[in-house]
Amino acid sequence: DIAGHSYGITSDPLTQFSVVFSAIIHDLDHPGVPNAQLVKENTRSAQIFKKSVAEQNSVELAWSMLMGTEYEALRACIYHTEDDLRRFRQLVVNTVMATDIVDKELQALRKARWETAFAETPVQDASFSSDDCKATIVIEHLIQASDVSHTMQHWHIYKSWNEKFFMECYAAYKAGRADCDPSKNWYRGEIGFFDFYVIPLAKKLDSCGVFGVSSHEYLNYAQSNRDEWAREGEGIVNEYLVRYEDMTTIQ
Repeated sequence: DIAGHSYGITSDPLTQFSVVFSAIIHDLDHPGVPNAQLVKENTRSAQIFKKSVAEQNSVELAWSMLMGTEYEALRACIYHTEDDLRRFRQLVVNTVMATDIVDKELQALRKARWETAFAETPVQDASFSSDDCKATIVIEHLIQASDVSHTMQHWHIYKSWNEKFFMECYAAYKAGRADCDPSKNWYRGEIGFFDFYVIPLAKKLDSCGVFGVSSHEYLNYAQSNRDEWAREGEGIVNEYLVRYEDMTTIQ
Protein backbone atom coordinates (compact mmCIF):
# COMPACT_ATOMS: atom_id res chain seq x y z
CA ASP A 1 0.00 0.00 0.00
CA ILE A 2 1.18 3.53 -0.80
CA ALA A 3 1.57 5.12 2.63
CA GLY A 4 -1.19 2.80 3.83
CA HIS A 5 -3.79 4.73 1.86
CA SER A 6 -5.07 2.12 -0.59
CA TYR A 7 -6.85 0.10 2.14
CA GLY A 8 -5.59 -3.21 0.79
CA ILE A 9 -6.58 -2.56 -2.83
CA THR A 10 -3.02 -2.49 -4.20
CA SER A 11 -2.17 -5.79 -2.52
CA ASP A 12 -5.25 -7.62 -3.86
CA PRO A 13 -4.97 -8.51 -7.58
CA LEU A 14 -8.58 -9.75 -7.76
CA THR A 15 -9.91 -6.43 -6.48
CA GLN A 16 -7.68 -4.50 -8.87
CA PHE A 17 -8.82 -6.55 -11.85
CA SER A 18 -12.46 -6.21 -10.77
CA VAL A 19 -12.17 -2.43 -10.86
CA VAL A 20 -10.53 -2.44 -14.30
CA PHE A 21 -13.06 -4.96 -15.64
CA SER A 22 -15.93 -2.88 -14.26
CA ALA A 23 -14.56 0.27 -15.88
CA ILE A 24 -14.40 -1.51 -19.24
CA ILE A 25 -17.91 -3.01 -19.16
CA HIS A 26 -19.92 -0.44 -17.20
CA ASP A 27 -21.50 1.15 -20.29
CA LEU A 28 -21.83 -2.02 -22.36
CA ASP A 29 -24.88 -1.82 -24.66
CA HIS A 30 -25.68 1.68 -23.40
CA PRO A 31 -28.75 2.94 -25.32
CA GLY A 32 -27.76 6.62 -25.29
CA VAL A 33 -30.59 7.71 -23.00
CA PRO A 34 -30.88 7.79 -19.18
CA ASN A 35 -32.59 5.15 -17.07
CA ALA A 36 -35.66 7.33 -16.59
CA GLN A 37 -36.25 7.29 -20.35
CA LEU A 38 -35.83 3.52 -20.49
CA VAL A 39 -38.47 3.16 -17.77
CA LYS A 40 -40.74 5.61 -19.59
CA GLU A 41 -40.40 3.64 -22.81
CA ASN A 42 -40.92 0.39 -20.90
CA THR A 43 -38.01 -1.25 -22.67
CA ARG A 44 -37.25 -4.93 -22.18
CA SER A 45 -34.33 -4.14 -19.85
CA ALA A 46 -36.54 -1.76 -17.82
CA GLN A 47 -39.13 -4.52 -17.42
CA ILE A 48 -36.45 -6.90 -16.15
CA PHE A 49 -34.38 -4.70 -13.86
CA LYS A 50 -36.70 -1.90 -12.64
CA LYS A 51 -33.80 0.02 -10.99
CA SER A 52 -30.35 1.06 -12.32
CA VAL A 53 -31.57 -0.38 -15.59
CA ALA A 54 -28.64 0.36 -17.91
CA GLU A 55 -26.06 -0.55 -15.26
CA GLN A 56 -27.63 -3.92 -14.46
CA ASN A 57 -28.06 -4.66 -18.15
CA SER A 58 -24.35 -3.99 -18.74
CA VAL A 59 -23.33 -6.32 -15.92
CA GLU A 60 -25.57 -9.16 -17.08
CA LEU A 61 -24.46 -8.92 -20.72
CA ALA A 62 -20.78 -8.76 -19.78
CA TRP A 63 -21.13 -11.61 -17.28
CA SER A 64 -22.90 -13.77 -19.85
CA MET A 65 -20.07 -13.15 -22.32
CA LEU A 66 -17.38 -13.84 -19.73
CA MET A 67 -19.00 -17.18 -18.85
CA GLY A 68 -18.82 -18.28 -22.50
CA THR A 69 -16.52 -21.13 -23.55
CA GLU A 70 -14.26 -18.74 -25.49
CA TYR A 71 -13.23 -17.04 -22.23
CA GLU A 72 -12.48 -20.19 -20.25
CA ALA A 73 -8.75 -19.41 -20.12
CA LEU A 74 -9.43 -15.84 -18.95
CA ARG A 75 -11.71 -17.09 -16.18
CA ALA A 76 -8.98 -19.48 -15.03
CA CYS A 77 -6.68 -16.47 -14.65
CA ILE A 78 -9.25 -14.42 -12.74
CA TYR A 79 -10.34 -16.92 -10.09
CA HIS A 80 -9.60 -20.45 -8.93
CA THR A 81 -12.28 -21.14 -6.33
CA GLU A 82 -16.01 -20.64 -5.96
CA ASP A 83 -15.32 -18.15 -3.17
CA ASP A 84 -13.13 -16.09 -5.51
CA LEU A 85 -15.83 -16.24 -8.19
CA ARG A 86 -18.48 -15.00 -5.78
CA ARG A 87 -16.20 -12.21 -4.54
CA PHE A 88 -15.31 -11.21 -8.10
CA ARG A 89 -18.98 -10.97 -9.11
CA GLN A 90 -19.89 -9.05 -5.95
CA LEU A 91 -17.08 -6.57 -6.61
CA VAL A 92 -18.13 -6.10 -10.24
CA VAL A 93 -21.82 -5.67 -9.45
CA ASN A 94 -21.17 -3.20 -6.64
CA THR A 95 -18.65 -1.24 -8.69
CA VAL A 96 -20.80 -0.91 -11.81
CA MET A 97 -23.89 -0.02 -9.76
CA ALA A 98 -21.91 2.87 -8.29
CA THR A 99 -21.93 4.53 -11.72
CA ASP A 100 -25.67 5.16 -11.36
CA ILE A 101 -25.27 8.65 -9.94
CA VAL A 102 -28.78 9.79 -10.87
CA ASP A 103 -30.50 7.53 -8.32
CA LYS A 104 -30.76 9.91 -5.36
CA GLU A 105 -31.39 7.17 -2.81
CA LEU A 106 -28.26 5.23 -3.79
CA GLN A 107 -26.17 8.38 -3.90
CA ALA A 108 -27.35 9.43 -0.45
CA LEU A 109 -26.36 6.02 0.96
CA ARG A 110 -22.90 6.24 -0.60
CA LYS A 111 -22.42 9.78 0.67
CA ALA A 112 -23.42 8.77 4.18
CA ARG A 113 -21.03 5.79 4.14
CA TRP A 114 -18.15 7.98 2.99
CA GLU A 115 -18.79 10.63 5.62
CA THR A 116 -18.94 7.97 8.33
CA ALA A 117 -15.87 6.01 7.21
CA PHE A 118 -13.69 9.06 6.59
CA ALA A 119 -14.97 11.38 9.28
CA GLU A 120 -12.40 13.73 10.82
CA THR A 121 -13.41 12.38 14.22
CA PRO A 122 -13.09 8.56 14.10
CA VAL A 123 -16.40 6.72 14.38
CA GLN A 124 -16.60 3.97 16.97
CA ASP A 125 -18.21 1.56 14.52
CA ALA A 126 -15.97 -1.31 13.42
CA SER A 127 -18.11 -1.93 10.33
CA PHE A 128 -17.06 1.47 8.96
CA SER A 129 -13.48 1.61 10.24
CA SER A 130 -12.22 -1.65 8.71
CA ASP A 131 -9.99 -1.55 5.64
CA ASP A 132 -12.45 -3.80 3.76
CA CYS A 133 -15.27 -1.32 4.25
CA LYS A 134 -13.09 1.65 3.35
CA ALA A 135 -11.81 -0.17 0.27
CA THR A 136 -15.38 -0.77 -0.92
CA ILE A 137 -16.26 2.88 -0.42
CA VAL A 138 -13.08 4.08 -2.15
CA ILE A 139 -13.72 1.75 -5.11
CA GLU A 140 -17.22 3.19 -5.53
CA HIS A 141 -15.71 6.65 -5.80
CA LEU A 142 -12.87 5.48 -8.05
CA ILE A 143 -15.33 4.14 -10.63
CA GLN A 144 -17.37 7.34 -10.40
CA ALA A 145 -14.22 9.35 -11.05
CA SER A 146 -13.29 7.14 -14.00
CA ASP A 147 -16.80 7.60 -15.40
CA VAL A 148 -16.28 11.38 -15.53
CA SER A 149 -12.49 11.33 -15.85
CA HIS A 150 -12.59 13.76 -18.79
CA THR A 151 -13.60 16.49 -16.34
CA MET A 152 -10.36 15.98 -14.38
CA GLN A 153 -7.99 16.06 -17.35
CA HIS A 154 -6.68 18.69 -19.75
CA TRP A 155 -9.24 21.21 -21.06
CA HIS A 156 -9.07 19.85 -24.63
CA ILE A 157 -9.83 16.32 -23.42
CA TYR A 158 -12.72 17.60 -21.31
CA LYS A 159 -14.14 19.64 -24.19
CA SER A 160 -13.84 16.76 -26.66
CA TRP A 161 -15.75 14.27 -24.49
CA ASN A 162 -18.24 16.91 -23.39
CA GLU A 163 -19.11 17.47 -27.04
CA LYS A 164 -19.55 13.74 -27.66
CA PHE A 165 -21.94 13.51 -24.71
CA PHE A 166 -23.84 16.59 -25.88
CA MET A 167 -24.26 15.11 -29.35
CA GLU A 168 -25.59 11.89 -27.86
CA CYS A 169 -28.13 13.75 -25.72
CA TYR A 170 -29.14 16.14 -28.50
CA ALA A 171 -29.61 13.26 -30.95
CA ALA A 172 -31.88 11.55 -28.41
CA TYR A 173 -33.91 14.77 -28.12
CA LYS A 174 -34.22 15.09 -31.89
CA ALA A 175 -35.33 11.45 -32.05
CA GLY A 176 -38.11 12.12 -29.55
CA ARG A 177 -36.40 10.23 -26.72
CA ALA A 178 -36.03 13.25 -24.43
CA ASP A 179 -38.61 15.81 -23.30
CA CYS A 180 -36.26 18.79 -23.04
CA ASP A 181 -33.79 20.32 -25.47
CA PRO A 182 -30.44 19.74 -23.71
CA SER A 183 -28.86 22.77 -25.38
CA LYS A 184 -31.07 25.11 -23.36
CA ASN A 185 -29.45 24.20 -20.04
CA TRP A 186 -26.17 22.58 -21.08
CA TYR A 187 -24.04 25.58 -20.15
CA ARG A 188 -25.45 26.05 -16.64
CA GLY A 189 -25.85 22.33 -16.15
CA GLU A 190 -22.12 21.76 -16.61
CA ILE A 191 -21.29 24.44 -14.04
CA GLY A 192 -23.63 22.77 -11.57
CA PHE A 193 -22.15 19.37 -12.39
CA PHE A 194 -18.66 20.66 -11.56
CA ASP A 195 -19.77 22.48 -8.41
CA PHE A 196 -21.96 19.79 -6.89
CA TYR A 197 -20.47 16.54 -8.18
CA VAL A 198 -17.09 16.62 -9.93
CA ILE A 199 -15.15 18.94 -7.61
CA PRO A 200 -16.56 17.39 -4.40
CA LEU A 201 -15.67 13.96 -5.81
CA ALA A 202 -12.12 15.09 -6.61
CA LYS A 203 -11.80 16.50 -3.09
CA LYS A 204 -12.91 13.17 -1.59
CA LEU A 205 -10.29 11.26 -3.56
CA ASP A 206 -7.72 13.83 -2.51
CA SER A 207 -8.65 13.58 1.17
CA CYS A 208 -8.59 9.77 1.34
CA GLY A 209 -5.09 9.71 -0.19
CA VAL A 210 -5.66 6.74 -2.48
CA PHE A 211 -4.05 8.49 -5.48
CA GLY A 212 -1.22 10.08 -3.51
CA VAL A 213 0.01 13.38 -4.95
CA SER A 214 -1.75 12.70 -8.28
CA SER A 215 -5.09 13.55 -6.69
CA HIS A 216 -4.02 17.19 -6.43
CA GLU A 217 -3.61 17.25 -10.20
CA TYR A 218 -7.11 15.84 -10.76
CA LEU A 219 -8.63 18.43 -8.45
CA ASN A 220 -6.71 21.26 -10.11
CA TYR A 221 -7.84 20.16 -13.57
CA ALA A 222 -11.46 19.95 -12.42
CA GLN A 223 -11.37 23.45 -10.97
CA SER A 224 -9.55 24.84 -14.01
CA ASN A 225 -12.01 23.23 -16.45
CA ARG A 226 -14.93 24.57 -14.45
CA ASP A 227 -13.55 28.11 -14.67
CA GLU A 228 -12.76 27.81 -18.38
CA TRP A 229 -16.25 26.46 -19.07
CA ALA A 230 -17.81 29.35 -17.12
CA ARG A 231 -15.94 31.75 -19.42
CA GLU A 232 -16.32 29.97 -22.75
CA GLY A 233 -19.16 27.48 -22.34
CA GLU A 234 -22.04 29.47 -23.82
CA GLY A 235 -20.17 29.99 -27.09
CA ILE A 236 -19.04 26.36 -27.12
CA VAL A 237 -22.62 25.10 -26.87
CA ASN A 238 -23.51 27.23 -29.89
CA GLU A 239 -20.59 25.62 -31.74
CA TYR A 240 -21.92 22.18 -30.80
CA LEU A 241 -25.29 23.05 -32.32
CA VAL A 242 -23.73 24.25 -35.56
CA ARG A 243 -21.64 21.08 -35.86
CA TYR A 244 -24.66 18.89 -35.13
CA GLU A 245 -26.64 20.57 -37.92
CA ASP A 246 -23.67 20.22 -40.27
CA MET A 247 -23.35 16.50 -39.49
CA THR A 248 -27.04 15.79 -39.99
CA THR A 249 -27.10 17.79 -43.22
CA ILE A 250 -24.21 15.75 -44.63
CA GLN A 251 -25.91 12.49 -43.61
